[in-house]
Formats: sequence, structure tokens, C-alpha cells
Amino acid sequence: MPPGITTGNTTGNTVGRGPFADEAALEKALALPDDALRADMAKVPGDLILLGAGGKMGPSLARLARNAMADEHKVIAVARFSETGLRDELERDGIETIKADLLDRDAVAGLPEAANVMFMAGRKFGSSGAEHLTWAMNALCPALVAERYASARIVAFSTGCVYPFWPVDAASGPTEEVAPNPPPGDYAWSCVARERMFEHMSVVHQTPGRLFRLNYAIDVRYGVLHDLAQKVLAGEPVDVSMGHVTVIWQRDANARALRSLALATTPTSPINVTGAEVVRVRAIAEAFASRFGKPAQITGEEALTAWLNDASASMQAFGPLTVSLEDMIDWQADWLLQGGRSLDKPTHFEARDGKY
Repeated sequence: MPPGITTGNTTGNTVGRGPFADEAALEKALALPDDALRADMAKVPGDLILLGAGGKMGPSLARLARNAMADEHKVIAVARFSETGLRDELERDGIETIKADLLDRDAVAGLPEAANVMFMAGRKFGSSGAEHLTWAMNALCPALVAERYASARIVAFSTGCVYPFWPVDAASGPTEEVAPNPPPGDYAWSCVARERMFEHMSVVHQTPGRLFRLNYAIDVRYGVLHDLAQKVLAGEPVDVSMGHVTVIWQRDANARALRSLALATTPTSPINVTGAEVVRVRAIAEAFASRFGKPAQITGEEALTAWLNDASASMQAFGPLTVSLEDMIDWQADWLLQGGRSLDKPTHFEARDGKY
């Protein structure tokens, strides 16, 4: 595995690049489609409904979709909308919104028809002590949605955490051919259940789709790089027990999710999406230390395994990423040094015991 930070395999595309002066500039950059995305969205005409659109990635994905799709097709965002002002912001950006609880059968049944579905709902944090709710959100909710939208295309957000921990000295991470078999923990196994529900309904109803196995998407307000940069800047210890990781810029991840609609298979099938390189957490911390002009306080011993995936198939399908790891680190450092806002949603990517 690479010992440090490299520029990675990117297109050199200048769409939506940083650094970012403020959140408005960031959101604008995250919402800029390129020609490849526009072309793939034209292959899947019809309205698009985003289920669970109020999370970290949903709002920017909704805006990106709106900008990439033909005006006559609706983008509909469905969520609980607990964040003040988000619903109004999306409406101003031309996105229809519906407030709904996706565990409510009647609410799901009453959602509007759509040719294309992006399923983004799920539960991870807070699982310990409320495992029943995690399983309900990650297994029951997908079953309800898959049945309701049996005649649509469905891209369901999943995670590389369905794979077992993988040797970091292997030639690559697990491909889509590797059967899900995560370490113990309700979260990861409930994610396997989520996939199985979509698979089952896809087989029964011949619903086309993809299972979007993603780890880890970031922007400068949250994510693995944000977590590590905050610790280095604050002089806090950086635990390198989970010693290797892959990351992908949020706009790249969202674009690949939307483009996966054009790659829907019947029955549904997995597609791995992540960054172009596996990198040591230690190297990331040291890169931030260099940019902040202060040492990184490294603790722990690097494990011989990590949660990885091999994204070769999606790279072949979609082409290189538009943003390199080095760029992401530069933008993240700049964001924190200028006092940019944090979402205060730590990833806890370093957890190896399956408890969140």
C-alpha cells in the first residue's frame, strides 16, 4: 500500500474546485455537473426522488441532480427535515420537498411516482443501545421502499462496511465478487440486511438497480479528513489503529451515484465506489501537521486489516475522479484555518468493534 500522499488518478477536470471562501461557494461547487453526468442523466428520463435526503450528502446530491437533469423532470427530496431552514433552501433551488418518516408504511405508500429512486436513508450512529431502530431503518425501511417503487430504477446507498476487514498489504481491496461478511456489530450486519431487502424485491419484481457500496465520502465540513485535521490542529491524539483508509470527494461520489442509474441491472447488483488510492492514516495526519506547522500526536499501532474496497469497476465505468487526495487535504486545511463551519458529525471511522 502507498506509504504517503500522492496526486492519485484524476481527470484534471476543473469543475467545482476549491479552496472555498465560504459555504455558499462550497455548495455551488458540489452542485456543478459535468458533461458525463448530464449525458447519463439523459439516459434515464423521468422524475427523481431522493429518499433520506436530509443527511450529509443528500442536499448536495439533490442540487447536483437538479442542475444535471432536464427542466421538465422533477427532483423530489424526502426527509424528516430536522435541520432548520434546509427545506426552504432546497425549495429555492428548484427541488420539491416532502416531509415524511420512511418507517411509516402509509407515508411511504403515499409518496409520488418517480422513474428514478435514490435511497439514502440509514442509521449508524446511536446504534449501541438502540439496535432495534438501526435494524428497522436499515432493513425494514428498504423493504417498504423497494416494494413501493418496484417499477422504478433504484440506486441504494450502501457501504464498504459489508465487506470483511481486508489485509492492507493485499494487491487491492475486495471487489464486488467478494461476499458480504463484515466483522461483528449490528450496524454492519444491518447494512447487509439492507442490501438483501433490495436484492429480494429486485428479484421478485424485476426492479433494476445498483447497490452503491461507498466509503468514505467527504467534504470540508465532515468526513475522515475533517476528523483527522481537527485533531491535528487541536493537538489531540490521532489513533492510527485503523491505519489505512480510502476517501472520495463528495461531488465525485454523488455524481457516481446518479450515473449509476444508467448502469442499473436486473436484478440489482453492487458497485464499489471510493478513492483511487489506499493511504495510511499516519500519512494523512502528517500531511495536515505539515500544513498547520505543528506535530501530529500519533498513538496506537496500525492494524494489519482495514475496511477497504476495490473500485476498479466503477473507475472503468465512470472514468477517473476529478479531485485528488492531495487537493482534498489542501482544501480541508484551508477550511479549518479560515474557521470554516463543521457539521459536528464525527465519522468514527477508526472504530473496529462495530459499536457506534
